[in-house]
Amino acid sequence: MKAIELTPEHPIEEVTELAVTAETAGFDTVLASCHYFNRDPYVALSRIADATEEVALGPAAANPYDTHPVALASRVATIQEVSDGRAVFGVGPGDRSTLSALGVERDSPLRRVLETFKVAQDLWAGESVDADGTFQAADADLEYEVEGEIPVYVGAQGPHMIRMSAKHADGVLYNGSHPRDMAWAAEQVEKGLEERPEERGDFDFAAYASVSVAEEEAAAREAARPPVAFIAGGAAPPVLDRHDLDRERAEEIGAAIEAGSFNEAFELVTGDMIDAFCIAGTQAQVEEGIEAVMEYADSFVVGAPLGPDLERAIELAGAVLR
Repeated sequence: MKAIELTPEHPIEEVTELAVTAETAGFDTVLASCHYFNRDPYVALSRIADATEEVALGPAAANPYDTHPVALASRVATIQEVSDGRAVFGVGPGDRSTLSALGVERDSPLRRVLETFKVAQDLWAGESVDADGTFQAADADLEYEVEGEIPVYVGAQGPHMIRMSAKHADGVLYNGSHPRDMAWAAEQVEKGLEERPEERGDFDFAAYASVSVAEEEAAAREAARPPVAFIAGGAAPPVLDRHDLDRERAEEIGAAIEAGSFNEAFELVTGDMIDAFCIAGTQAQVEEGIEAVMEYADSFVVGAPLGPDLERAIELAGAVLR
């Protein structure tokens, strides 16, 4: 998989045009990020399905807390229909800081994600489902047929979620941009694969790395601040320690995001945080960073923000992956 993440923070028409650019640049998958404060990703995916011919497409990662899992299953199945069988289901527990703004408690994230995609798979297979775990459903089904297979990728960062993904899902979208993190994640994947039934088939370990690329290194690094803020603000202490990053600074960033003070959070991002949580720089520098990550991963997702000039950044990133 050579995938790219597009964020509907931009008008849907613009996101659609960027997806067309991505297909032309050689990407085989387009993922739409899911945040309540952006435009609806499923509307974007529908437009992208109409405007493209071959790329797989789907949410990454759909959040089973702000939307009921049965409704998520139906939305992804609808994308499967309008794209003639090109849907991918990326699902993950979301950011605790952004969910808190909705008054949503992120309880039992691993179980929630697992139950979500297992229920989705049953619904896609035409079954009626009952659920009484992290969410409830009674004799729920889809009143239309879902054709073809929809691969499931779990957005993961912690060890237990990664291992669960390797055991149960088709792939993992590991939020990592640094070889140090990738080496650690690869160990977790191997542990999960030891318990994976053979009938589940191959597993795709995808590096979901924040990438910012431009002709000028400084411009690329400046554009990396927003995603790095969200990553650093939500990073677990062991992750921060792995890169010798300031825990208190990361907590300040997380608090600013939770308060909705995004610009303040972005300004608190340090150069060391950018080095740890983003592959940022010129085309040559990004190519070097991706090569280092791919020593461990099977495939690669170019995560937002891409760079100061989105269209040019997509072209540069596509050239790197080719």
